[in-house]
Amino acid sequence: MDPSPSLSPELLHIFWHEGMLSHDPGTGVFDTGHDPVFLEVLEKHPENADRVRNMVSILRKGPISRFISWHTGRPAQISELHSFHSREYINYLVQADKDGGKELCCGTFLNPGSWGACLLAAGSTLSAMKYVLDGHGKLAYALVRPPGHHAQPSQADGYCFLNNAGLAVQLALDSGCQNVVVIDTDVHHGNGTAEGFYHLSNVLTISLHMNHGSWGPSHPQSGSIDEVGHNDGFGYNLNIPLPNGAGDKGYMYAMNELIFPAVQEFKPNFVVWVIGQDSSAFDPNGRQCLTMAGYRSIGHIIRKLSDEHSNGRLLIVQEGGYHLTYSAYCLHATLEGVLNLPGPLLADPIAYYPEDESFTVKVVDRIKQYWNVTIPWLKEI
Repeated sequence: MDPSPSLSPELLHIFWHEGMLSHDPGTGVFDTGHDPVFLEVLEKHPENADRVRNMVSILRKGPISRFISWHTGRPAQISELHSFHSREYINYLVQADKDGGKELCCGTFLNPGSWGACLLAAGSTLSAMKYVLDGHGKLAYALVRPPGHHAQPSQADGYCFLNNAGLAVQLALDSGCQNVVVIDTDVHHGNGTAEGFYHLSNVLTISLHMNHGSWGPSHPQSGSIDEVGHNDGFGYNLNIPLPNGAGDKGYMYAMNELIFPAVQEFKPNFVVWVIGQDSSAFDPNGRQCLTMAGYRSIGHIIRKLSDEHSNGRLLIVQEGGYHLTYSAYCLHATLEGVLNLPGPLLADPIAYYPEDESFTVKVVDRIKQYWNVTIPWLKEI
């Protein structure tokens, strides 16, 4: 498919609050927080404030700025968090904050200042969703941190404390949306969001991710193709684990052969896109080799799906992306695609990265065959 750009792009409404920068996961060897003593220079945790500072900066100062309207986010109320998370888990987080913080699981540090940032991330995402639901705009982007898609109803995971997208989806359902699709293109499996809606048939969760499997007790889900939902939700959780190095062409093949037809068949009346630039060519947390061109093309497809099924209503929620420079550039390209701008506004500073989509094509074809046999409502795609 080849989406046709519109001549007058819809304004993109970004919800952001500087208080989210107060979350500091610390320093150490990558994301461990460990100081081995024999290193002279310790690096910041990959999910640090600088990555988002660059995202905010490129959107404020870059050529896309004239298509953006900025809105100040707000903290979520504790009562709002119970729509997705258990009371016991929220109480646990509140107490951990009162106690001065703790490492909740491997690489996931709740430090002084973190809880306030978490509440701002959740509240800003809810505000972005409500802005669209109330008819004030059709395209909203929650530029938030800490990220959220690994946070499950009752536990933290993978740098995530509160599931920002999950809270927004539940708000859409509570506001009368019949069915919602969540498309997660972060490089890691969106296990928390999937877990929250695993038993429902009115929320289709699709995760397109690197084939990394389970990484321990905090992430027991494998992200494999056979995790398809439970009871009424059987068939409404779709995982697309791609081989390392899938690249732009491999991702586009997966989008066109799997995600686009599945969403067409599901016919959602709201689209939520969970994004991460950690699928990029030089991200320290991913191995998928996407370039700006790939992100721009994916943005075009997501916009086309929202135009066809949700009257153009689209909520975008930020997750990963850990290369300080390239993540910002890839975000810019992503949003260019969403806005259906006629051509690239920024040149790719990397420009070219070798890729071989042949293995990815075989994997996608096998997943499609599996869906045709296993998922009742996807037998015709």
